[in-house]
Amino acid sequence: MPNERTSPWVIVFRIFFTIAVALCIGYIFGNSLQIATESSARSQAAMVHINAILGRIGLGPLSEHTIRKLAHFAEYCMEGLLLTLCLRVYTRRFVRHISWPLLLGLLTAVTDETIQRYVAGRSSQVTDVWIDFAGVVAGMLVSLILLLIVRGITSFYAIKRENRRLRQERDELRRRQQMHHRQAAHPTHIPRKTQEREELQ
Repeated sequence: MPNERTSPWVIVFRIFFTIAVALCIGYIFGNSLQIATESSARSQAAMVHINAILGRIGLGPLSEHTIRKLAHFAEYCMEGLLLTLCLRVYTRRFVRHISWPLLLGLLTAVTDETIQRYVAGRSSQVTDVWIDFAGVVAGMLVSLILLLIVRGITSFYAIKRENRRLRQERDELRRRQQMHHRQAAHPTHIPRKTQEREELQ
């Protein structure tokens, strides 16, 4: 059985999501390589902006510690989403291989915390690994919901196109039947001379 040709769009999506996953992991590791003073300065700047937004709606304020944990969760949530979408463009049976994004996400979290052990002023914690892994799982769930929505939409339009085709075939068949009945009710008149000639033959 000949192999099916891969669509150029599938190749483009594979390249895009592979690069996106690599950039996301590189961004995570880049944050871990920052020394404590640089990391704290970024967290405080983010805290000021977030608390300003929360203050407008009567919420907050959040501490720097909470902001850092939320940042960990958010970046790993993005990684989980990208890993699942990347897996999907490589295989249609991605649910069967869903353990791969989980393992890669956990490996990224463990590596991330290991890197921080050797950066000045930084430390690694087991709780951070669990927060990171929870972010991966959350991102995977979001991507699965998105994939289900896309599949539902594409299936809906596929069924709609199939129903339209069936209606056209039904209308064509009905038209032919009507023509056949019309011809049967009004047979074509054969001239008498021609009819006599056919009978003599």
